[in-house]
Amino acid sequence: MDVLDEFDIKIIKELEKDGRMAYSAIATTLKISNTMVHQRINRLFDQGIIAGIKPIINEKKIGYDWGAFTGITLNKDEDSSRIIEELKKIPEVTECYYITGSFTLYIKMIARDHEHMRKLLYEKIDTIPGIAKTDSMIELGCAFKRNISL
Repeated sequence: MDVLDEFDIKIIKELEKDGRMAYSAIATTLKISNTMVHQRINRLFDQGIIAGIKPIINEKKIGYDWGAFTGITLNKDEDSSRIIEELKKIPEVTECYYITGSFTLYIKMIARDHEHMRKLLYEKIDTIPGIAKTDSMIELGCAFKRNISL
């Protein structure tokens, strides 16, 4: 059984255009009832298919010109939960993933400039007990970022 039907997909596509769009406007555009839109969106939230509707901040517009992807090698992989909790305390770390391969964790972080990036790496991340090594790549700009196509 498919998780999403054609109405769910159409509703999600409308929300992707503008997450602030009124449910009544979605109903009008899709020629369905306002109640149906409400019920569908509530169900999509309840099922965890829509995880949230929030602003997408353009970090560069607020002074964060540097981005980096950093692979993190741990002394012991079983320390990952504790280390992730420490990484959560660093506001500039915006994403964290478990990965396979040479690293245990992979993070995305942002900084105002190269000095800020250096301090994040050397004074905040590298000092977390249990981190053996970091390997960073500086991001030169996002070519694109999107949701999976429905």
